Amino acid sequence: MEFLKILSLRGPNIWTYRPVLEVWLDIGVLEDSPSNTIPGFYERLTAWLPTLIEHRCGIGERGGFLQRLREGTWPGHILEHVTLELQNLAGMQSGFGKARETSVRGVYKVVVRSRNEAVTRAALAAARDLILAAMQDKPFEVAPVVAKLNDMVDSLCLGPSTACIVDAASDRGIPSIRLTEGNLVQLGYGVSQHRIWTAETDQTSAIAESISRDKDLTKTLLSACGVPVPEGRIVDNPADAWEAAEDIGLPVVVKPTDGNHGRGVSTELMTQEEVEAAFVLADAQGSEVIVERYIRGNEHRLLVVGGRLAAAARGETVSLVADGKSTIRSLIAEQINTDPRRGEAEEFPMDRVEIDTDAAAQFELKRQGYAADSVPEAGTEVLIQRNGNVAFDVTDLVHPEVAATVSLAARIVGLDIAGIDLVAEDISRPLAEQGGAIVEINAGPGLLMHLKPASGEPRPVGRAIVDSLFTAEETGRIPVVGICGTQGKAQVARIVTRLLKLAGYYVGLASRDGLSFDKRIVDKRDSSNWSSAQKVLLNRSVNAAVIENSIETILSEGLGYDRCQVGIITNLEPAKHFGAYYIETAEQVCNVVRTQIDVVLSNGVAVLNGADPLVAAMADYCDGEVIYFAREGELPAVTEHLQAGGRAVLVRGDKIVFCTGSDEVLLLTLCAVPMSADECNLSQLENVLAAVAAAWALGVSPSLIRAGIASFEVAEISAR
Repeated sequence: MEFLKILSLRGPNIWTYRPVLEVWLDIGVLEDSPSNTIPGFYERLTAWLPTLIEHRCGIGERGGFLQRLREGTWPGHILEHVTLELQNLAGMQSGFGKARETSVRGVYKVVVRSRNEAVTRAALAAARDLILAAMQDKPFEVAPVVAKLNDMVDSLCLGPSTACIVDAASDRGIPSIRLTEGNLVQLGYGVSQHRIWTAETDQTSAIAESISRDKDLTKTLLSACGVPVPEGRIVDNPADAWEAAEDIGLPVVVKPTDGNHGRGVSTELMTQEEVEAAFVLADAQGSEVIVERYIRGNEHRLLVVGGRLAAAARGETVSLVADGKSTIRSLIAEQINTDPRRGEAEEFPMDRVEIDTDAAAQFELKRQGYAADSVPEAGTEVLIQRNGNVAFDVTDLVHPEVAATVSLAARIVGLDIAGIDLVAEDISRPLAEQGGAIVEINAGPGLLMHLKPASGEPRPVGRAIVDSLFTAEETGRIPVVGICGTQGKAQVARIVTRLLKLAGYYVGLASRDGLSFDKRIVDKRDSSNWSSAQKVLLNRSVNAAVIENSIETILSEGLGYDRCQVGIITNLEPAKHFGAYYIETAEQVCNVVRTQIDVVLSNGVAVLNGADPLVAAMADYCDGEVIYFAREGELPAVTEHLQAGGRAVLVRGDKIVFCTGSDEVLLLTLCAVPMSADECNLSQLENVLAAVAAAWALGVSPSLIRAGIASFEVAEISAR
């Protein structure tokens, strides 16, 4: 089982709209050994990966793949499913896969969904080793492989907070581009984009974020606006902390001014010894320490997005009950850390209690007269944590006045997304009735507690953030014109770009002629590739993109955008594309090129050469409208299209006309196109027609199109 080549198809491709890895796999002599001919193979594979029973495969039923395995299937197909399952077990859900023979005996194309290229490459290699071990009856440990892949997923894939926002954007049809290996993501294209970084956006004020980190300043601003906060002050040392506590009145809270996640926070402190010890804990976590009045009640985290309450969670203390025989350390392991909702990874709503490294928990034990190795009397309840376990959904219980108060607090600080920490005995009552108060405001708040609460209903906080960035009518898209075919692509791209500029667009162009933005050429090298398309879509000034795609680009990289407003196919000469990437038939070439039409939006337009039967037939794959172009109108596909009320750009005698059903509008005469008689060839005329059709599809007025075509220089029209 040799990997001849691995292609990373990062955009829409011949297999699917999503990124995949395509492996060229040579199985050699195994071509003569389907799975049902290898003794014990089925039993070993299913023992190692029992969850393969969930793979429905071709028959569409649970256990479908295992049925194929028993009946006899080949290593390429098995590699597909084992790779997908290893990714699933590692926490990177992947359901799409294909395995197809090539024209070379024993060589297959195996395709698997890839949310992260490095993880999928590692899963592929591990899947091959696993399959060979099962075939050769050799030992194989699955658990360490899955653990390694899981570590890669945690470090390389988007975190759950960012992922939920990206998924919500995808549900609304808003495209996304990951900008770094971390959690910085662009939602939308060009001028319509917004950027997010976990729960921060390009609308998050740096000043507001700085204010939120300064707990004392935050309290001052909130108090000035009538928002209830506990009185308190910054202290310099343990003695000063006790002096402040005496002034405020016991009990008090001691915490760092710029901490987070409850680190270094000690509550309900009653003695000088406790206050001074708590100062040391807080001082280790932040730049300054604050002492403030203790508010009775439960800790709550309320998420405010775009000025509205999006979710709320309540915290609970953590305790254990002694049995008179076990140490507190052992009881923590048995009674607390066995909770399946607790774990070290970000996906768990609550953290494990690590008593040997948790200074706050050690402090709580000391306050009660215990240490980690103490053995309390049977039946004794021992408090382990007072705060930091905010994971119980209470969104539906929040009183309207409380929701209004936290919304006001977020506006006072200036945050578009804020995690408001408040303490109240009953979140369903106004704060004033119970002496509740806001104790902290956080920028970039964690979202996991709302996505996977320890109890209660998960909240669509990702959707709330997306809706705060994009109105209901906005899709984050700009007009994208994608161009594919055998000949004329660069020329069509150049003409379309000229026409869109005349219409007032700031156009980004990526083609064989290079990469340009408006009138500025930034790269003269061939830019008809995935990375150049991405550069166009990243540019915040671009409000229209024109992107040329070669057949090789689709086969080797995929398209550089997810969907387009206009997809153009100039023409198709299949034989010119035979021989590479195991493409050997006209049908295969058509399958590659139709990718450009597959991605046309439902409100978009496919511009197709009506005189090319292979191209004209691609109309069936378009989700949107079709506009044909042709040098002559008496073509079966075009005639039928017009009779159905469709549109076409045709040559009638010596005129270029816009046709809508039976209506025709003169655009211009051929003599107005700046080409002398001996320079004017049929393919160049078709390129002009294709470009004109694209501009028409985007709503450019006939007068501007006419002026744009007539003003072209001969050299521009006749260039490749």
